[in-house]
Amino acid sequence: MKTFFLPILIVLVCSFASCEKVEGPGGTSKIIGNVWVRNYNADFSRLNNEYWAQEQDVYLIYGSDSIHSDKTETSYNGSFMFEYLQKGDYTVFVYSKDSTLAAPSGYVPVTTQVSISDKGETVVIPTITIFN
Repeated sequence: MKTFFLPILIVLVCSFASCEKVEGPGGTSKIIGNVWVRNYNADFSRLNNEYWAQEQDVYLIYGSDSIHSDKTETSYNGSFMFEYLQKGDYTVFVYSKDSTLAAPSGYVPVTTQVSISDKGETVVIPTITIFN
């Protein structure tokens, strides 16, 4: 009888040990924000206009991953949302033209660190400003 319960006990212990939730999808929390564009001339000496970013790619990195794990686009009013997230640490980033003109690609990431500490939490991040 004891030999019957031992495998069941091992399976149950292993099941509970593997239930640790990490950053990423499958939760009830969300991150929301907005992207604002400052549109300059080619050498960034004159601001032409400013507006809410439309159809701008916004990226999300789960935890300490080295590449983005999710991507969305801004709406007509510059807003974006990442839904169904677990508790944990995240990085939101948007690519912006490099105003120093030093980046070889001409673009640099504008990042915001975010922590979700409760289930069902909505984290509103400050407006992300990019150059165009």
